[in-house]
Amino acid sequence: MNRTVQEVPSAAATSATMVETVSGGWSRRAFLGAGVLAGAGLLMSKDAEAKKPETVTENRVVQLPAPDRNGGKPLMACMNARRSTHAPGRKDLSLDDLSAVLWAAFGINSESGKHVVPTAMNRQQLQVYAVLGNGVWLYDPKSHALRQVLAGDRRSSFDNSGCILLYAAPDSDRFAGMHVGSMYQNVGLCCADRGIKNCVKHQKHDALDAELPLPEGWSVQIGHSLSR
Repeated sequence: MNRTVQEVPSAAATSATMVETVSGGWSRRAFLGAGVLAGAGLLMSKDAEAKKPETVTENRVVQLPAPDRNGGKPLMACMNARRSTHAPGRKDLSLDDLSAVLWAAFGINSESGKHVVPTAMNRQQLQVYAVLGNGVWLYDPKSHALRQVLAGDRRSSFDNSGCILLYAAPDSDRFAGMHVGSMYQNVGLCCADRGIKNCVKHQKHDALDAELPLPEGWSVQIGHSLSR
């Protein structure tokens, strides 16, 4: 069975320590057999308090499994298979899928710290956020991990796809469009390799800009909807 961000990852998949609190000071009791939210290790309450807003804590991090850098289909086959699906669907991606698409978007592929996408003068001024059923997460390419920045399911702010990637860059960067284009093209090819339905969308791409911890002068340039 595929690991998803709605399952507790194995010890090999994550080494992060999670902290969970409920708004208003309520404590949560862990119990077996309950629905468990994803790799972040969020524990659902037996009571209706589970519906209350969650407080994001600083150490909520998911360590992603290492991407497979040597497998996959030939490049030409991926280019031939690349398609846009306007309504990808609501099925979640597995942790392995998330690892692959996030590494394709802005992962590090060299000991010098350079990324899979080129940037003008190697400024590397890019960010990618993943909007999932259990919150909004910022991808950290150096540790290949996700850090939660917003709690709750925010996918309805977009098109309700299983996962929405948000590509952010400085508004003053005249090369920003080129850079994020490289990101979503890489992700599109990765999706073609893995059989993930996807579509790049400009509509509602900035729906969470006022809430995201974007650096000053940055904004989400475009969104990318994905689903199994």
